[in-house]
Amino acid sequence: MHLRKRVMVTGGAGFLGSHLCERLLKDDNEVLCVDNFFTGSERNIIHLLDQPYFEVMRHDITFPMYVEVDEIYNLACPASPIHYQNDPVQTTKVNVHGSINALGLAKRLQAKVFQASTSEVYGNPVIHPQPENYQGNVNPIGMRACYDEGKRCAETLFFDYYRQHNLKIKVARIFNTYGPRMHPNDGRVVSNFILQALRGEPITIYGDGAQTRSFCYVDDLIEGVIRLMNTPDDVVGPVNLGNPDEFTIRELAELAIALTGSTSELIFEPLPQDDPQRRCPDITLAKDLLGWEPNVPLKEGLLPTIEFFRTFL
Repeated sequence: MHLRKRVMVTGGAGFLGSHLCERLLKDDNEVLCVDNFFTGSERNIIHLLDQPYFEVMRHDITFPMYVEVDEIYNLACPASPIHYQNDPVQTTKVNVHGSINALGLAKRLQAKVFQASTSEVYGNPVIHPQPENYQGNVNPIGMRACYDEGKRCAETLFFDYYRQHNLKIKVARIFNTYGPRMHPNDGRVVSNFILQALRGEPITIYGDGAQTRSFCYVDDLIEGVIRLMNTPDDVVGPVNLGNPDEFTIRELAELAIALTGSTSELIFEPLPQDDPQRRCPDITLAKDLLGWEPNVPLKEGLLPTIEFFRTFL
């Protein structure tokens, strides 16, 4: 008889969390989705609710969790500037108290625990592309610090639990990811540009549009996360997961216009504080340790993303 693993996903109703829940169910696991629906949405998981091995718990992870599980994926945190700057104190709490609660539960259960860290731990990088041993260039008192420093502190906690309590941890630094079920009002360039293009509104570019981002399609990202979780216990990370192909913000805007058949024009606004000029992962470690690299080209991944955003019009 096949014994299913019971896997908890915090932030399971979010963009990445819902795709991870879906994949874990497909791989024959029992899934406990934990979310307080601050930025997550029932809409993201509604198609999973009739699955017999899927359970949803409405809970804020800044409070302890009393559940029995075999593995934990900690994805709970508002992940876009609009959302995390809306309540910066709570954002820091989710990263710090939330991590302590996830780690405390993992310690009690002797469960393996995954932390969804972020490329934001590198801040505005002076090294390009960013390898995992680069320690970053972060403004600790800026508008984005609640997220950047919150995630950095979460990594500290994970590694201290690993060293002090011999806990089984996995830490991934996730770079820009896009795809269906992105939050429509998260202020990110992919969702902004697609919605503006679909509505025929002018597309807003901050700065001159020459700053670059690398965009990883969600299915590729989830594959990397699963592979990292399944590595031997001595592989802990952090491991960069993202797409090393760089695009300028202007190129993305022009692609959004072309793929939606839009008549939108480009308009340029001043650049916000601490907005990084370049953001691109060095994924040598992911290739070596996980045999992983993304394989969905930007144009191919944008098509289902655009179809998803059409449902909001």
